[in-house]
Amino acid sequence: MPYLFTTDDQQQEMLEAIGVSSMEDLLKQVPDEMRLVRPLDIPPALTEPELERHLRQLAAKNINGDKRVCFLGGGAYDHFIPAVVDEITSRGEFYTAYTPYQAEASQGSLQAFFEFQTLICQLTGMEVANASLYEGGTAVSEAVFMAERVTGRDKRVVILGSVHPQYREVVDTYTRYLDCEVVTVPTACGFADIEEVKQALNDETSCLVIQHPNYFGCLEDVTEFVQAAHDVGALAVVSVNPITLGLLKRPGDYGADIVVAEGQPLGIPLQYGGPYLGLFACREKFVRKMPGRLIGQAKDRNGRACYVLSLQTREQHIRRDKATSNICTNQGLLALRATVYLATLGPQGLNEVANLSCQKAHYAADRLTQIDGLTLAYDRPFFHEFTLKCQGSATALRDRAAQAGYDIGPEIDDQTLLLAVTEQRTRAEIDGLVSALS
Repeated sequence: MPYLFTTDDQQQEMLEAIGVSSMEDLLKQVPDEMRLVRPLDIPPALTEPELERHLRQLAAKNINGDKRVCFLGGGAYDHFIPAVVDEITSRGEFYTAYTPYQAEASQGSLQAFFEFQTLICQLTGMEVANASLYEGGTAVSEAVFMAERVTGRDKRVVILGSVHPQYREVVDTYTRYLDCEVVTVPTACGFADIEEVKQALNDETSCLVIQHPNYFGCLEDVTEFVQAAHDVGALAVVSVNPITLGLLKRPGDYGADIVVAEGQPLGIPLQYGGPYLGLFACREKFVRKMPGRLIGQAKDRNGRACYVLSLQTREQHIRRDKATSNICTNQGLLALRATVYLATLGPQGLNEVANLSCQKAHYAADRLTQIDGLTLAYDRPFFHEFTLKCQGSATALRDRAAQAGYDIGPEIDDQTLLLAVTEQRTRAEIDGLVSALS
């Protein structure tokens, strides 16, 4: 592909079109302290072989989860991925597929997405799921906006302080310049108090956002929170870890209205910030307010089953400023990975993954808290992730583990950090971490 640069005349035409005379005038809106006042520190040019060698050396410094023992938590987890997931999703017809606007040419992709929606509904206990969103954080924000559309209340949102801080930041970014108050319920003890939640809710609240298990790994009193939201006419938005649903009660079974999740644990490897997968499911009565795209099953003129993009006119690429959401695409290839993963494991396999993760995490917590100076930060039931508190520095603890080949974290504050245990971790690895920290 050729590099087509703009000429000076073309740049001037563009500047005049937006009403400024020079590039300097265009950049006046950027604060002086944010502007670079010196030339970029770029090294001399390299030949192609030299540049390739340099980039390979830089890439070799990256260490993936296969090279170390991963106890990292905080929203992305090191689960085993069956080989069939890579085998199927790397097929050319899936790997290079474009957005399935032409149903007659995209039946394979559309059927796969229909199966994905079906599996997510079965997993969450909800009635409708879309064909995925970008990742867990935007899924929470889209759920907030959907709740506002459903309830007709757009002035107030209540979110628990135990929801992932990055998810809360995304909600804040989405709502910052709107006339919408985001009320955060404090969770200093690692989980929310039902009375404080009730005090935060009122008849102007569009939704209550809950994470279960929460960011600290603790299980919330989620059934009571859902009822409290319904008592004031608000919707209950529940963010889940999909693996936990192999063991914990499904959100649909305790009354959740909208269920969202980060789908990374479902057959997607740990990566530097993504791409990941947003899961989104809701009650059928809300389907016309749902963001993203929905795959439906139909029949052709010969009566054979076929698949189509349903309700797609809500999307931005069709409705522009009238769209209910600016989500106009999805994570199709990653949704396919989740589909193959869930279909491969089945209900029993998912239950085994969840059960092993839960048991191993509790074994790890018991062993680690036998070390002087280490305790659980919160006296609360947890699933496969917990918050560890140390008398000294959390950074020093993490560094000591890293030197021995074990990755733990992220840190929550100076004395606490998260630690997650999946089905991949062995007793020897857990004992090795305990020895390293002892």
